Amino acid sequence: MSGTDSDPAADACTLCELPTEGVDVTDDDGNRFCCTGCRDVYAALGDVDVDADAVRERRQASEASAGEGADDDAADADRDVPDGHEATFLEVDGMHCATCEAFIETVATDADGVSAASASYVTDTVRVDHDPDAVTVDDLTETVSGLGYSAYARDDAFSRRQASNMATARLAAGVIVGMAVMLQYIVLIYPTYFAFPFYNERTLSYLNEAMASTSGTYFFIVIAVLTTIVLFFTGKPILRGAYVSAKTRSPNMDLLVAIAAVSAYLYSTLAVIFVESPSIYYDVTVAIIVIVTVGNHYEDSVKERATELLSEVTAVQVDDARRLTADGDAESVAVDALRPDDRILVRAGERVPVDGEAVDGDAAVDESVVTGESLPVRKVAGDAVVGGSVVADGSLTVAVGPDATSSLDRVAELVYDLQSGNHGVQKLADRLATVFVPAVLVIAVVAAGASLALGGTGTDAMLVGLTVLIVSCPCALGLATPLAVAAGIRDALERNIVVFDDTVFERIREADTVVFDKTGTLTTGEMRLIDRELDDDLLRLAAALESRSAHPVGQAIAAARADLGDGADAEPGRPTDDGATPAVADGGAETADGGAEAVDADSDGEAEPTVESFESHARGVSGVVDGVEVVVGHPDLFDERGWTVPDAIREAVADARDVGRVPVAVGRDGAAEGFVVVGDELRDGWEETVTALDRSGVEVIVLTGDDERAATVFADHDAVSSVFAGVPPEGKAETVARLKERGVTVMVGDGTNDAPALAAADLGIALGGGTAMAADAADVAIVDDDLGSVATVFELARAAGRRVKGNIGWAFCYNAVAIPLAATGLLNPLFAAVAMGASSLLVVTNSSRALLSD
Repeated sequence: MSGTDSDPAADACTLCELPTEGVDVTDDDGNRFCCTGCRDVYAALGDVDVDADAVRERRQASEASAGEGADDDAADADRDVPDGHEATFLEVDGMHCATCEAFIETVATDADGVSAASASYVTDTVRVDHDPDAVTVDDLTETVSGLGYSAYARDDAFSRRQASNMATARLAAGVIVGMAVMLQYIVLIYPTYFAFPFYNERTLSYLNEAMASTSGTYFFIVIAVLTTIVLFFTGKPILRGAYVSAKTRSPNMDLLVAIAAVSAYLYSTLAVIFVESPSIYYDVTVAIIVIVTVGNHYEDSVKERATELLSEVTAVQVDDARRLTADGDAESVAVDALRPDDRILVRAGERVPVDGEAVDGDAAVDESVVTGESLPVRKVAGDAVVGGSVVADGSLTVAVGPDATSSLDRVAELVYDLQSGNHGVQKLADRLATVFVPAVLVIAVVAAGASLALGGTGTDAMLVGLTVLIVSCPCALGLATPLAVAAGIRDALERNIVVFDDTVFERIREADTVVFDKTGTLTTGEMRLIDRELDDDLLRLAAALESRSAHPVGQAIAAARADLGDGADAEPGRPTDDGATPAVADGGAETADGGAEAVDADSDGEAEPTVESFESHARGVSGVVDGVEVVVGHPDLFDERGWTVPDAIREAVADARDVGRVPVAVGRDGAAEGFVVVGDELRDGWEETVTALDRSGVEVIVLTGDDERAATVFADHDAVSSVFAGVPPEGKAETVARLKERGVTVMVGDGTNDAPALAAADLGIALGGGTAMAADAADVAIVDDDLGSVATVFELARAAGRRVKGNIGWAFCYNAVAIPLAATGLLNPLFAAVAMGASSLLVVTNSSRALLSD
């Protein structure tokens, strides 16, 4: 449990609830923590008035009111899943507003065996806590699906494609059938309303007689059938939204659009049945449904094109494992088939499938995908190994942990949980609709009643009421948000910014706090040689030796040989005249044993040194290169071998380590002669970005799983208010949750370990070079990894907000003039439809303009 007023269990972290067994980190009040990072966060933010427990209480109260039949256990403040129940996450196609969330939760909790449900239209996700013996996942999918909603597993690409194809089919049917209807109106019906100059009097007389005959009735029936297809097939999502809106007593734009379209349809159908020479307004129904559907489809298609830009993002989950049999052979099995205490073999370059303990081997393990720590950690027998981490060099035999689960899977579930609880805001148009829809209905009824009271016929009264409903501009209001949002997404794409969540432009106007991850966000996330104090010849020998190592530090040193030349090129890590640091080239192709193939000549034409022997140690490497004994590693390795290490080199190594870099001593023939410094290079423009945010009044915080020494440069920057280091993924999410209680919080990250925090934030921004889980959890991704685009995201959000308000403002100004005219009978439905179309065209034209000037 977390929170300032909670009583955490003795074996759980006070901040993030991770186990604290074997960890002795406490504060002055006796609170226990899983790491110093969580302790520091709690010390800084522990006095937040409303903590995570209170947030969960509010969430449970919301769920209880949404699903009246929910189990009482679901309202528990901690949202503990009842004994025997499990959480299932489904993706639901068709949710697009806050009322959809409430409806889906109600439907799910009404099912037997379901204790709680939490839906989010922001991420199209619903979490359902249920008894698997009472209701299966297939049952849940069938229960949630209906009324046009389609539920399926989050990884079911086929069902997702089916839903997309159905949406395209609805649009195509609406456009094709709608064109057939409108063609009949233009050629045959409109000429009877207006004396078209290209029709002579005889033709017009013939058309009027035909419309009044039995043939005209059949003609109207055909149009009615075509309109029915448009209304109930193409318009099904709109009608569903209207039904959900009415059921939840939350009027929205779908209800307003549906009222206008259905009213015109019903009036026209009744007229065909009971009136001898009717005036029909099926064209109004078709226009409303098709225009709004096209607008929504345009928004969806722009978002779909945006997601395609991230095709290079890589997933990190492991599906298979190499399990050792009793006779020592290795067999490939599914990760789900692993059991506690099974032995699995993980080789260099492979990902550890589940949490466990190393029982044999010696390897450097990169845990950055889970912990955010940029430097690999040496693992030997007896050390805990994190599922999802990568063996950088060597190999490990791992005993599967008691739960046979991966920390990576735990992070994924945390992300899904946060996403399903991330309720979307009610869009501005929908908020206005809660007042506007009832007002329009009242005006229509009053106008119709007044027409009757003043001696008008029933048909006249119905026409007045219908005109009010049509002229209330449902198309312009319905298009105001999706077209402005689509313009924002389009303009973002032009700047290599991908917007996944259309509510970004509704939810974010001004951020109070921006939280940056360090590794891969403020830094490049790649190990490079950034400084050296040794001659070229010794560096060449060290690089040749390290080419046999798969360790990231060794690879960075090996890569440095590509920059050794005749002086024309800058040395690795040495600033050029313009202050930039030269990039380090790749270190060569990797061989089967994890080393690198030798090349015939160095970049300056000299022969490549020959590695005669190579040995890997816990703190470095040693070997013989061109007959010279070379050691590269920590000074302790030199001490172990009895080699001399000058005090100046020891001090330089210690100083470099204090700022979170990896200093490596290099020596030959019994003595250390110099050192190199390898580190995670700072990303270009990071200072300008944090400075600009600070000057705009936004608090900047750095949150990292890395060691605090690696974040020293950020802690010393005037624009950064706080740095929290050594924080695990769960701690990051809890930190963001606490910051959200102080104001609108934005999280910027790139890795899987950042995903929970990205999902928990008011707005998550992922750098496009990161992991698939980070991109999935974020609302926005910056494809080209340009930190300067962070500020552009907020500019686009504010511009889109202004565009939405401008569109809605026009629609309401139009209504202020048109509705009184309709209510007094000065407009008939035909002119109302023309005015409605003109208003919609103006909104479309306004939305097509660029949001930001270049």
